[in-house]
Amino acid sequence: MAGEVEDERGFFGEQTAVSVGKVKQAPAKPHYVGHRERLRDRFHNSASGDDFADYELLELILFRLIPRSDTKPVAKALLARFGSLSQVLGAPETLLREVKGVGPTVALDLKVIAAAGRRMARGEIRTRELLSSWNQVLDYCRAAMAFEEREKFRILFLDKKNALIADEVQQMGTVDHTPVYPREVIKRALELSSTAIILVHNHPSGDPTPSRADIDMTRTIIDTGRQLGIAVHDHIIIGKKGFASMKGLQLI
Repeated sequence: MAGEVEDERGFFGEQTAVSVGKVKQAPAKPHYVGHRERLRDRFHNSASGDDFADYELLELILFRLIPRSDTKPVAKALLARFGSLSQVLGAPETLLREVKGVGPTVALDLKVIAAAGRRMARGEIRTRELLSSWNQVLDYCRAAMAFEEREKFRILFLDKKNALIADEVQQMGTVDHTPVYPREVIKRALELSSTAIILVHNHPSGDPTPSRADIDMTRTIIDTGRQLGIAVHDHIIIGKKGFASMKGLQLI
């Protein structure tokens, strides 16, 4: 259908000029143009943008992606569907496209922005001693995994100074299970000359509470690694609205 093929950049598009007799009136300046200028000025004068609401930051992003339309309805529709800016950026591309005003182009651009944000967060922890930058580690893990639709098992490999050597997704599973092989975890740590690891996986259900299987698997990895001088600092489970640390819960 023609409406489905049309690029979303024309959504809520400007109206054409209106003819009155033989005189053509110039098109009225769209109401959103002044709003865009004011919002950009506010951001320019803001120290960090922390005082902006999620829908305002999302509008600023959409200004570039949908250049000739009122983006506020689209921003608010996205937040109504997914809940927060981080959840919008973490949402699967297929679900983003279900929101009115968001077609393939905008959905893809939002995922590119999300990937850039994850890359920035990973850069923040790559040059630091991770155990003294725990909040940054958690922020990175949430950005990378909180809104995945399937379970992923991630490993952060550390050196003797607890700096990051590598960040790898070792396994991808189903909506409620990821197969993990303790020997393979430790084998990979040895290959990278890593002396410590942090285990991370997500619960697509949203509840980060560790299962019995999660706890047993973690303890097996700890026991296997101990024999070869590899420490497991923690196993973090990420949910949509929070996280659980097995070390913090005194489960390991």
